[in-house]
Parts: sequence; C-alpha cells; structure tokens
Amino acid sequence: LDEGLADFHANTKFEKNKIYVGAPSWRLRVLRSHPPIPLDTLLSVTPASPYYHDEEKASLFYAQSWILTHYLFFGPNMESGKKMVRFIGLLDDTEQKKAFAQVFGDPKEVEKGLEQYSRNFLLSGGYLNTPASTDEKEFTSRRMTMAETEAELGSYHLWSRAPSLARPLIEQALKDDPKLGLAHEDMAFLNFVDGKDDDAAREFTQAVALDPKLHLSLFSLTMMSPMAHSDAPADLAELERSLNKVLEMDSQFAPAWVQLARLHVRQGKLDQAYREARQAEKLEPARAGYHLLGGQILQRMGRGAEAATFARFVASRWQGPDHDEAIELWNRVPADQRPPGEPMVASEVPGTQMIEGVVKSVRCAARNTERTAPEAGDEQKFTLTIEQGGHELKFQPKAGFGAGYSDTLWWGRDHFMTCRHIEGIRALIHYKPSSDPGFAGELTRMDLRDDLPPAPAQPKTAEGKTTEEKPTAKQ
Repeated sequence: LDEGLADFHANTKFEKNKIYVGAPSWRLRVLRSHPPIPLDTLLSVTPASPYYHDEEKASLFYAQSWILTHYLFFGPNMESGKKMVRFIGLLDDTEQKKAFAQVFGDPKEVEKGLEQYSRNFLLSGGYLNTPASTDEKEFTSRRMTMAETEAELGSYHLWSRAPSLARPLIEQALKDDPKLGLAHEDMAFLNFVDGKDDDAAREFTQAVALDPKLHLSLFSLTMMSPMAHSDAPADLAELERSLNKVLEMDSQFAPAWVQLARLHVRQGKLDQAYREARQAEKLEPARAGYHLLGGQILQRMGRGAEAATFARFVASRWQGPDHDEAIELWNRVPADQRPPGEPMVASEVPGTQMIEGVVKSVRCAARNTERTAPEAGDEQKFTLTIEQGGHELKFQPKAGFGAGYSDTLWWGRDHFMTCRHIEGIRALIHYKPSSDPGFAGELTRMDLRDDLPPAPAQPKTAEGKTTEEKPTAKQ
C-alpha cells in the first residue's frame, strides 16, 4: 500500500473542470513483460525484502503494487474503494493477511481477478469536479516588516537544518527589531543546537514575554526548566499547568500531549496518561514512538495482550531502531499474553555485537560553523562513554555511524544531535570489537531510548504492605 498508493495518486490527471483519479501508469509495460509476483509473496514484502533493493525485483514490485491498489479501488465488486477503506481500518488491530481475506475474500480468487484485470486494455477510474476558483482579493493580507521577513526566512533555514544560513538572517532580524518574539525564538533554537542551554533559556523567556502566542518557546522553556525533572508536588502541578497552556495555544501540538502522558505516568494516573498518549498518536500516526507510548502504558497497567498488539503493529511497519523498540515492548509482555502469529526478532547489524548502558559522556569534534558538511577525520573525534554495571566503556566510530532515538524524546523531533543532551539516557550500542585497548569497540550504531518514567511509590497499608493499582477495564 505504501508504494501502490504513491503510484496510484502520482498518476492523477488535472484538467480545467475535472480531476481524474486512477489514470494508467507507465508501469503497465513492466507488468506485461514479466511474470507476476504471487499475491501471497507480495503481501509479505517488507522494507528489508530483496523486492525493495534488487533493481529488477523492485521494478516489478512497484508495478504490481500499483496494479493491485488500482484493482482494489476500481476492480469488479470492489465498491469503488469502500472495501479498501474497510481493509485499511482493520490493519490497526488485525494481521494483514487475515484482514485481506476478511474484506476481499479468498486471496487465490483475488489473484485470479488481478491477473485478468492487469491484462485489460481499458482501466476504470474516478473523477472529482475541480473546486470553484478563488479570488485573491477575498484574502486579507498585510505587508511584513523587514525584521519579520528575515525571521521567517531564518526559521525556514533553521527547520531545514541549515544553521549557517539561518544565523545571519536571525541576527539581522534582532538588530532590525529587538522586540520581535519570533527572532528571539529562532535564536533560542540556534543556541540550543550549539549546547548553549542557558542562552537558549534566556531567549525563550524573552520570546514568550514579547509574544505569548509562541507555543514552541513556552514548550521548550518548560521542558528545559528544573520542574520537568522534579517530583515535588508543586513542580508537577506547575508542569501540568504549563503543558496545558501550550495546548490551549495549539491543541494539535502532539509533543505536549506526549509530555502530559509521561507526567501522568509519574503520578500514577495511567488511564489519563493512556488517553493523552492516544491523542498524540492520533495527531501524528507516522511516529512509531507515539504508538509505542500507548503500548508501554498499557503494559504498565497490566493489559499485556493489548500492549503486545501495539508492539506488533509497530514492528511489522517500521524497521531499524523503531522496530527494535517495539520488540523490547513485545518481549516485556509474558509469552502467554502475546497474540499468535509469526515470531518477531530485533534487527541485526551484520558483523557487530550489541551492548546496553547509560550514556555517561560524549566528546565531539569542535564545531566549525562555517562548514556545512563533516570533514574527513571528524568521526575519529567522536567518543561515546556509557556506564554499565559500574563500569565505563568507551566507543569510537571508524567511518561514521548510525543513530536512532525514541520519538518521544522532547528535543528529538527537530533537534536530534549526537553531541548534545544525551547524557543519562539508556543506549543500545552496536559495535565491532576493537584492537585499541582504550576502547571497548568500534561504534556502528547507537539507539537512544526514552523509557517510561518509574511508577510512583505506593502508599503502605496498616499491615505494612504496599497497595497496587489494579488493571482497569478496556477502554
């Protein structure tokens, strides 16, 4: 579906009065010159499959994914896409092949129909009437100041991860208008990327004071403050108030929902935390970690079978660190509570070993702000130290390394960096043995985890026993 829908919509035709959906693709030529992939095989392809990487197989895979998607929309008895919608809806809770058979019928019969459909000289399609034209005079507008223009352009480069292009524009915006909140917000993020947290906090504070509607500044200032890590009741209450204020400004801002969920986990309010995690997931379903947050809370609540469903959902759709994080959740659920199906295993980095620990420190090459790309030898200046069982282990890459992180890390979405803000985080290190006695190994991949906060201490009964929160009914 990922690839089939992409091609299906890529061939949309736009005319003056109508938009035609389902126009034929050039991939028909591929289909008619190669024997088809068996449907059972097609439904089993994952991003790790040779069908994604072998050039000849990939060409046929894309072509057949397109024609299957087209068939499931416009083929006989497909109800013009209504069955496809039902199928997609089932994928959240049902294994793909089972959902396919439930909606479309016997896969063998579907395969026969698909083969006949792909040989047709004419293909069905659909159309939409184009919307009425709009009149630019109906829109309200105003002329931006030079400082606003510079700040907006600076923001563009900042979020495009081009700080060397962003900085001069942002600095000029601050000169032209020292009271422009957006310019202070931009400068705060530049400072944060550089590891100048105190400077960033001052800029965020000024940004919020000048423009109280800048929810990113308020959110970042909140997460950088001591109250974000405090268990004092007054700090927890203030943290909740501040996060709710962010959501009053922008209720669609998923990271604030994530942090509210984590806050309520710390307070033992698991039902509320679960609802907030699902809200974040609903807003940004493409983030694997948001699905896993809901699953982790379910597992904490004692609802292991449901948690395992979340883990399987992510593991079957994502690869690499996201997949492995889902496998961690899956393995925490007792085997007798996991739904039946094919066994799931973590991904492997060929030729490496894996070790787990807490990041103790990171040493990086001195940053040259004039450079836009790493230079040869930079990887030798990166040193990672982790702590495991009271021992410190050092790793250094030889020729670059991969890095992944949980989506729920608040700074990870737009400012993930291997050199900043990762101390104290649990890390899974993939490495090759090193002959250098000063290092435990050659770093090849580092995955950072954002573990669920610990449960609050349980009050003791008169008998001296702790009380436990009982699993609640399924919501």
